[in-house]
Amino acid sequence: MVKIGYKLAAEGFGPAELVRQAQRAEAAGFDFVEISDHFHPWLDVQGHSPFAWSVLGAIAQGTERIGLATGVTCPFVRYHPAIIAQAAATVALLSDGRFTLGIGAGERLNEHVVGRGYPAVAQRHEMLRESLEIIRLLWEGGYQSYEGQYLDLEDARIFDLPETPPAIAVAASGPASASVAAELGDGLFAVEPDADLVSEYRRLGGDGPRFGEAGLAWAPTEEAAIEAAWTTARWSLTGWKVMSELPNPVNFEAASEYIRREDVAEKLSVGPDLDAHVETVRPFVEAGFDHVALMNLGPDPDGFFDVFESELGPRLRELGPAASAN
Repeated sequence: MVKIGYKLAAEGFGPAELVRQAQRAEAAGFDFVEISDHFHPWLDVQGHSPFAWSVLGAIAQGTERIGLATGVTCPFVRYHPAIIAQAAATVALLSDGRFTLGIGAGERLNEHVVGRGYPAVAQRHEMLRESLEIIRLLWEGGYQSYEGQYLDLEDARIFDLPETPPAIAVAASGPASASVAAELGDGLFAVEPDADLVSEYRRLGGDGPRFGEAGLAWAPTEEAAIEAAWTTARWSLTGWKVMSELPNPVNFEAASEYIRREDVAEKLSVGPDLDAHVETVRPFVEAGFDHVALMNLGPDPDGFFDVFESELGPRLRELGPAASAN
């Protein structure tokens, strides 16, 4: 059965509200929550961007059952992989093993802030590989050192380690990153229902969970859903080559200036129609994803939790292997 998650939009809510939403998601029956790990929001109107790792610690202590994940963390510019190895180990301990470390190559929006620049794609993939090697090394225990082409580690040890290290889901969008996910990760993370990506991951030996992320906008009316999604999420229609390269919210404001409300309505399932929302998730299941996080871009999180608990969640759980084989 597919596991359904809830994406905590750290760009749109403050830290206490994110913890509350995670608790509400657990009560509504979600299997896991993901949180974005940003320094900036995409647009100024979103108005938030708390430190994801502090929020995760609070969620770990404020929940009992629900899985936790980063969706996703870049471990090599704004952070060093040693810091992420330590942070992930700590959250795993606080959550009694419920944490999955989602890892990716990041966006300039968040990584440029430390003044080290933002590397080209090929270099980012190499830095991601080195980061994963460092994290794995530190999770072995003891004092460790590493000398890479881009990243180094000197005589470092993580003293608080869980008995079983957190699973690592590696974000991928093509063959190169799928190879890294299969070789050095425990799972795959993607934002498109790409069956070829899943097939390539499996062909290369990847046999872990496959995390997908489906955007939708629930509201009691279609008009309210469209307005909310356009106001806070029109940046998402600019495409990955834009999303990964722009440095600040003002740039995303300019890049999305000509995106219309009707463009958002065409791209997303919007409004109260649960059939449309089910059909948004179905392609992920049919492509081979067994974990799908819902990114609700509507204006009413609590209303969405109510609808998920009563109607949407049971329908999505029916999208199992039998449905995907049709």
